Amino acid sequence: MKRDVEFLQDVSLDAPLRLGIAARLAYPDGSMTASGLRKEAGRGRLAIERVAGKDYTTLSAIAEMRKKCLLEPKGRGSGLGRNAAIRVESSYRDRPELILDGGRHIATGCPAGEIAAAEARLAEYIATKYRPRRKERDIEEIKIADVLTIYLEDRGETISRRSELEERLGRLNEFWGAKTLAEISGETCGAYVTSRGTASGGRRDLEDLRAAIGHHAKEGYHRGSVMVSLPPKGLSRDRWLTRSEAARLLWACWRTRETQRAIPTVKFPLRHIARFILIGLYTGTRAAAIAASAPARAEGRAYVDLERGVFYRLAIGKRATNKRQPPVPLPPELLAHMRGWARIGLAGDYFVTWHGKPVKSVKKGFAKAVVVAGLSGVTPHTLRHTAATWLMQNGVPIWEAAGFLGMSPEMLARVYGHHHPDHLRNAARKIAGKGKSRDALVVSLEEAKKRRAENQKT
Repeated sequence: MKRDVEFLQDVSLDAPLRLGIAARLAYPDGSMTASGLRKEAGRGRLAIERVAGKDYTTLSAIAEMRKKCLLEPKGRGSGLGRNAAIRVESSYRDRPELILDGGRHIATGCPAGEIAAAEARLAEYIATKYRPRRKERDIEEIKIADVLTIYLEDRGETISRRSELEERLGRLNEFWGAKTLAEISGETCGAYVTSRGTASGGRRDLEDLRAAIGHHAKEGYHRGSVMVSLPPKGLSRDRWLTRSEAARLLWACWRTRETQRAIPTVKFPLRHIARFILIGLYTGTRAAAIAASAPARAEGRAYVDLERGVFYRLAIGKRATNKRQPPVPLPPELLAHMRGWARIGLAGDYFVTWHGKPVKSVKKGFAKAVVVAGLSGVTPHTLRHTAATWLMQNGVPIWEAAGFLGMSPEMLARVYGHHHPDHLRNAARKIAGKGKSRDALVVSLEEAKKRRAENQKT
């Protein structure tokens, strides 16, 4: 394939090419494949021809496809909305990479194929091209794209999982970017939820919009009141693991072997998930903090003091957020496991690693373990639900369990309190009791006369 691509460097723009070769010529960084071109053809963006059962296209057809894929600005959008139309134009010739901004082409100074350098130049271009206005204005004048941009610039570094925040703000900007703050209403919020497809996803995005508007108001950048209408909260998840289910899940992680050509090997690809599960069940810690747990102090790591048996869940150098991560003493059983992992070399820089490197997400491996164990409705966050449920079932006082888990007592009582053995027991015991007799509050007139007569005799 590589020799074919080198041989065809000077091919005509209208010459028919097999999809794989066309993808390599048009996208020299290797980011596009024949499968990707077929998907674009299925969406009606790319013209292909089928001859003798084989699919062909041309470089000029790919150029037309790329024009159809450009994101255009909505009205006079700014900030995130304006930047959405600015892209690096990949070259399929020896021309240098260009920044495409509307109808303008700006040279990056980067040779064709040097995508990383061109994208860095693109970031500099966007940063110098636009800055949202930071002065008090009426809500009829302020684009929501400006509000989202200011929020990301000011608060982005303090929010955990920034990439997820940027993804949500990007979705918000596609719908709201060209609108003004004055256009936010119950009707437009409902339209956004409909376009989002799910009430829970729409609510989560609109919570970010509300936070961005709140920050904008707090900084004194707008006059007037803006109310974001949220859909009702969904039902809280009540899925937790019984102890037998937890054992099945751990056993599935421990014994599952990797197979090659239907032959089991001596590799156990899910054992790092077993370590993740044990930490989650014994401490109720969130997935990101478990992934960052480490036996040594370092920037960005959640330090586990194996000598004192304390798990400092907030990563070193990171700010505390509303997701509480207080230090927690390790249960003796878990501490013994973690000391053993460190002693035999399973815990290098981190306790949960894959091929010696820290894991950013265990969703894929965890999902496989759930299937192997024959369970359903179980996610990494289920481990936190399980820890809270077990604490309640064992009769731990709510305030103590809340401190251990890093959640408010009110939240714990509302979501998990019904698992506590003392939950409403006093009411259940006393509802059938006779109780203490009380004097009647209403006395008949006849009884009152008799009592007065008896008192007069005495």
